[in-house]
This record gives sequence, C-alpha cells and structure tokens, in this order.
Amino acid sequence: MVDVKKFSNIDLYGLIGVELTATESEIRKAYRKKALACHPDKNPDNPKAAELFHELSNALGILTDESARAAYDRVLNAKKAAALRHAELDSKRRKLIEDLERREKEASAKQKSRKGGYSAEKSPEEQLKDEMERLRKEGSRLLEEEQEMMRKQLAEDRLKMQEGSSQWDSSLHRIKIKWKAEKGDDTNGGYNETNLRNFLKKYGDIVALVISAKKRGSAVVEFKSQEAAEMAIDYEKGNMDNPLELSWIGNAPKNTNRTGNGSTTITDNDYESIVLRQMRQAEERKRLIEEMMRQDAGDE
Repeated sequence: MVDVKKFSNIDLYGLIGVELTATESEIRKAYRKKALACHPDKNPDNPKAAELFHELSNALGILTDESARAAYDRVLNAKKAAALRHAELDSKRRKLIEDLERREKEASAKQKSRKGGYSAEKSPEEQLKDEMERLRKEGSRLLEEEQEMMRKQLAEDRLKMQEGSSQWDSSLHRIKIKWKAEKGDDTNGGYNETNLRNFLKKYGDIVALVISAKKRGSAVVEFKSQEAAEMAIDYEKGNMDNPLELSWIGNAPKNTNRTGNGSTTITDNDYESIVLRQMRQAEERKRLIEEMMRQDAGDE
C-alpha cells in the first residue's frame, strides 16, 4: 500500500539535498552520496538507517521519473499556496476556512463513495498516489542501477577497510635463519652478516639482521615488506654447500597473495613478474657466489 501522505509531507528535494531545479544527473549524484553515508550496512547500530535509506530510494524513484516528479511538484506547490493563504488570514478566519474545507472534503468523499470512484478531476495528492503506485508496479530501472552501483561501492569500501586493518608489521613477522655450523667453527659455517645481507637484500629492504652470538648457525632477519619476506622464505637457499633454512618466527602472515608452494594466485601478469624476478635473483645469486669465490681465492 502506497503511503502517499507520508511522502507528500516530506521535502524530497531537501531529503536528497538538491534544489528544485536539479537535473537528473545532479539528483543521482546527491542520492548516491547520501545513500552511501546512511546505508544500513554502514550504520548497524542505527535503527533509523534502514528507514532513511528506504525514503531516499523512494525519493530517487519519484524525482527521476518525469511524470511522478511533476505530480509531486503539484502537491508541493499546492501545499505552498495553501500555506501562503493561511499565513494571510487571522486565526479566527483561518479556523472558519479549515472547518469549511473539512466539510467539503467529507461531502466530496461521501459523493465519491456513492458513485463508486473518483471524480474526473483528481487532487494533486491523488495523482501522486497513482504515480507512486505505477512506479511500485513497474519498478525503477534507474533505481536498480544506482543500487547495483552502491553494492559495488560498499564491497570496495569493505575491501579497503580490510586492507587497511591488515597492514604489514615487520616486527610481528620476523624470520629465523638456520644453517649448519659446529661449535668451534670460527667461520660460523661460512656465513657472516655481510654475505647473509648480500643473499637477502635482493628481495627488498632489510629492517634488521642479527646473527646469534651464542648459538652458531642461527640468525634473525626482518624485512620491510611482506612481499620481500615471503619471497626470501620461498626462494633463498644461500650457499649450496651449506644451504640456509628460512622459516617464520611464530605464525605466517594471514593475508598473503601466495599459495603454500610459493606460486601466485593473482593474475598472469603477476605470475610473469614473479618468474622474471626469480630469474634476476638466480643471476644475482650466481654473481654473488662467484664474487665470494674470487675473494676466497685472493685470501689464500
């Protein structure tokens, strides 16, 4: 059932936030902004949010339909004219006029009831009611389009909120590095801070790298980015004669773009980027090994 009295008493232009002369494009833009702000999904603790959102949707349907908007404008103009007339009358005359109008309406209603319908000339409110009923039956394609756009926007907003709430904190995702080294081995299995940093820095910026002074064959590294940390764990082996073992200290990051075997699950372009990066890393590893071998040969 269309509650025409409710909507005829609401300033639909003011509700959406536009002037009476607003174009359809301006109405849609203003509706989108206000409806997103008061959407029930964004206001779960506000019981009136759903009602306001419903009113905005009805306002959009009326004001973007030429015939329905014209009917609403007639109601609006009739109310303004009546308010102006009342303002010009003193209180006593106003009461007389109101009583007269009430009796006329009652008599008109009885006459319509006896005839079984409305007279040929419908009031502005009756015309608006007909238009709202038509919109209800036909449905508004424009309103459906706007609500679909809103669903997409809300989904994007939720995704951004999730991304913002799960930003990388390197201090919570440090990596332990292990390799073979005997207690009395002064070379610490062939690893020191310099060559460890050379092995690891190609993945990204290193926040901290600490080699254990008490326990041989052990170090901790902290990367600035999640991507660098994940790549290092997946691909870095260090010196093949004494390979490195990298693993998370504690739980691995929950939000990740990789599968358990190190492959990507995003797009073909991302996959190609990873492959190229692996090739560059392999070349860099080869170059570093050759450089260290030359340095070792020069020390002998």
